Amino acid sequence: MNQLNTKAIILSRTDYGESDRILSVITPVQGKITLMARGVRKIKSKLAGGIELFCINDISYIKGKSEIYTLTSSRLDKHYFNILKDIERVQLGYDLIKNINKVTEAQPGPEYFRLLEESFSALNNPEIDKELIKYWFDSQIIKFSGHEPNLVYDSENKKLNEDDNFVFDTTNMCFKKTSQGRYSVKDIKVLRLFFGNYDINKLSNVSDLTSHIGNIKPLIKSIRASYLNY
Repeated sequence: MNQLNTKAIILSRTDYGESDRILSVITPVQGKITLMARGVRKIKSKLAGGIELFCINDISYIKGKSEIYTLTSSRLDKHYFNILKDIERVQLGYDLIKNINKVTEAQPGPEYFRLLEESFSALNNPEIDKELIKYWFDSQIIKFSGHEPNLVYDSENKKLNEDDNFVFDTTNMCFKKTSQGRYSVKDIKVLRLFFGNYDINKLSNVSDLTSHIGNIKPLIKSIRASYLNY
């Protein structure tokens, strides 16, 4: 049997039998896979150190006849230790892992691995606002799932004008011009950053970005609840 090697992030761990554990991991190339880590719960197991949460792990595994593959070796590549120093960051980290696991039931692309890796890196930096990480993450998940809002044209297919106010139509995923609207083009510009191809570590340096999160949170939550069900 051929042994495969890859980077991996642990999404879930389930005890099995007396000493085994079933792992769900996401990888940059193979997508999400399920592994059997035999004997990993034994004190002297060589696998245990390379299957920790909030880590990037180097793993090797063998494909078998079933959909559960066999983990043969594991090694810690990068551990984001600072996350564990803040209980709120730990909880957010668990939520990000859970949500990635939930939305990637089908074979996910490599972008999901990169998203979780970048999110861990940001959570590891105590200077980066937690809400900024959370809503950037949600925006990226929404985009990957194919539900990105129209941030260029309004409901009448006209370019979003800087002097107008808008409400957001979740059904049609676009903005509607109205004098009573809660959203301005400034809010839409922030959303373009959240939904764009920007690393969260770089976004954190954008001046006054965190001060706009409060106004766009309801919009992101509404899209997330409507299309991702979490």
